[in-house]
Amino acid sequence: MTAPDLSVVVPVHNEEANIAPLVGEIVAALRGTIAFEIVYVDDLSRDGSVAALQRLQRDTPELRVIRHLQQAGQSTAIRNGVKAARGAWIATLDGDGQNDPADIPKLLAERAKAGAQIKLFAGWRVDRQDSGSKRWASRWANRIRSRILRDDTPDTGCGIKLFERAAFLDLPYFDHMHRYLPALMQRAGWQTLSVPVNHRHRTAGVSKYNNLNRALVGISDLRGVAWLIRRSKRAEVAEVRAED
Repeated sequence: MTAPDLSVVVPVHNEEANIAPLVGEIVAALRGTIAFEIVYVDDLSRDGSVAALQRLQRDTPELRVIRHLQQAGQSTAIRNGVKAARGAWIATLDGDGQNDPADIPKLLAERAKAGAQIKLFAGWRVDRQDSGSKRWASRWANRIRSRILRDDTPDTGCGIKLFERAAFLDLPYFDHMHRYLPALMQRAGWQTLSVPVNHRHRTAGVSKYNNLNRALVGISDLRGVAWLIRRSKRAEVAEVRAED
């Protein structure tokens, strides 16, 4: 089987009502424009998410589904989806439908114009459709993160991203790493680019996070990523061949 050019990885946990609309939008955005697959990773949902995905597989040949046997969280779901993906480039979307799949072609167009050193194209929610408290908390978190990590990224929490699979799998893995991909890519010696994207209201289901648990985890994670950056070391290599 020929590998697709792009794998769209979508982590979900209890998002039954959002699955069919989002899969339909992904197919509408990409079918006929690029060879792609959709890899849904179910993080042990307790609703009908898996059954909804199985029904969609009958009419969506691009759709693949993997399921965690233990609940492991969003970062692990993304990483397992990327590991299972067959495309050389990965697009990620949150499973709640707030990211717009129509923005994936925009990210691909930016990749086509970019240099080979840019391995991550990060969505930037310039008109975020969340509650006021969530926007306020995210604004301060981004300011603190940017000051400490100096990753020159206005919005690391946006779920829609495009990146090279091999570059991602070479990054250090830890829980919640998906929130620090620009800094981690830059630590590895690659460049990143933020691209304005659409953002939508959640129409079904409930958020899996609140401001307090996000902040408490974020403090520990931020210290860890800062330590990784301080301790990083890179060296260019050249292959040595026998003299002729």
